[in-house]
This record gives sequence, C-alpha cells and structure tokens, in this order.
Amino acid sequence: MALAQRSELSARESGNLIGSDKVEGTPVYRPNQDRVGTIERVMIDKLTGKVGYAVMSFGGILGIGDDYYPIPWSLLTYNTALGGYEVNITEDQLKGAPKLRTLDAWSYHDREKESELLDYYGSHPYW
Repeated sequence: MALAQRSELSARESGNLIGSDKVEGTPVYRPNQDRVGTIERVMIDKLTGKVGYAVMSFGGILGIGDDYYPIPWSLLTYNTALGGYEVNITEDQLKGAPKLRTLDAWSYHDREKESELLDYYGSHPYW
C-alpha cells in the first residue's frame, strides 16, 4: 500500500474521533460478548452535528433477510478489546423493538417516530 493511501486511511480515525465510514460495518456485541449485529448506518443531526442513532442489522444469514433496528446512539459504547460497540439490550427487547424491513423504510425526518424509539429504550432525546 502506498504511503499516501495509508495516511488517507489513518486520517479516518484519530484519537477519540472516527470517520462514519469506519463505523458502518462495525460489529455490535452484548456485554457477554455475544455478537448482536452490525452497524449499517449512523444518523447525524444536520443542524447540531449530534449523532442521533445507529441503524443496526440483525437476523438473517449473510445479510439476506436482515431486519434493521434504529438504536439510540447513547446506548452504544465502544469496546476497544472487541473492536466493536457494546449495547445492553436483551434479545427479547430487540425482537420487540421498532424495526425497518429495509434501510430506506425509516422516516428519518419524523420526530414522532424518533420519540417512540427513544421511549421504547428509555433513552433521552439527542436534540
């Protein structure tokens, strides 16, 4: 790999900051280190710059038949030892959680849906 390519890649992650393209595809684990799913998308508020939530894929086999779950960002904690995010959500909670059939099905601009999501998880609004 050329030096210029390596520095471009390393610029995607520095200190406590990480590029959104590096977050997408990152595994998500439970506290017992069982893998739950993968982060497919990070939703960022355009006006405040705050991360609202991540959309996590779960279910399916090799990406086929996956459901997509918006998870409040405040519930995810990065675990350096795992190289992924941890979330303390039970399988039953996840199965009953608001979900999307496709990544395009979520009404991203709808505060009512976001409020329902936050209420479900008992999380505070990012706005």
